[in-house]
Amino acid sequence: MTKFEDEMLWNIKSDYVHRLAQQGLRVDERGQFDYRPIEIIPDYVTRPAGSAMVRMGNTTVIAGVTMDVGTPFPDTPDEGILITNAELVPLASPNFEPGPPDEDSIEFARVVDRGIREGQVIDLNKLSIEPGEKAWMVFIDLHVLDYDGNLFDAGALAAMTALNVAKVPKYEDEKIIREEVSMNMPIKRQVVETTFAKIDDFLVVDPVLDEEKSADARLTIATTDDGYICASQKGGPGPIKVDEIEQMIDLAFEKGDYLRKIMKDAIKK
Repeated sequence: MTKFEDEMLWNIKSDYVHRLAQQGLRVDERGQFDYRPIEIIPDYVTRPAGSAMVRMGNTTVIAGVTMDVGTPFPDTPDEGILITNAELVPLASPNFEPGPPDEDSIEFARVVDRGIREGQVIDLNKLSIEPGEKAWMVFIDLHVLDYDGNLFDAGALAAMTALNVAKVPKYEDEKIIREEVSMNMPIKRQVVETTFAKIDDFLVVDPVLDEEKSADARLTIATTDDGYICASQKGGPGPIKVDEIEQMIDLAFEKGDYLRKIMKDAIKK
């Protein structure tokens, strides 16, 4: 398919999505504020300190948590370090291209990272080994296996699940002993993200790819389990009204509790 043919196809799909939205309907017949079926598998990969696979409809993301020892930042000498990376491989979607991280993968990693960082999910002080000299570094790597919209919510849920099951290895005599565990990852809060798409004046939760690409605007809201908004990210050129934002905030807390329960139940199994 040529680029012109691809653009024509997307224009046709977008017109269809907008016509449905004007009738209060969605392309997959879901309710306006319903998530797709969600499956969470903790410890999906055995080698990292922690991992999880999240399948949200036809979007699938794997998160892996690895640990290393490094030098803490000068402005936080008694804290550990958090770094989040994302990889969007062409195998997951024809929209992804090989090569160095593009703006989509950078945004994906940053949005997931910001929710975890600003929500103070990890007690980074407990990851200090020797203040100013040594600290644990937490690497979260996000790998997209299948892409059908809403990477933010799936990625954040995978990262949070992986952190919940992650173990900090033993550090002794300047060596990391990965076969032994010194403690569980010190988790302070549970943060999840809820993404909304605005199509004309129709708001939806968890947009599939057709809705995501047809949307006038997108808003992702990260919430904590103790009732705070810790991060948000707007996308798309269209405006969002104040009353719409207020509605999204209320729904973000409601859907956040729903996502946290699914995660908690999956970890308990």
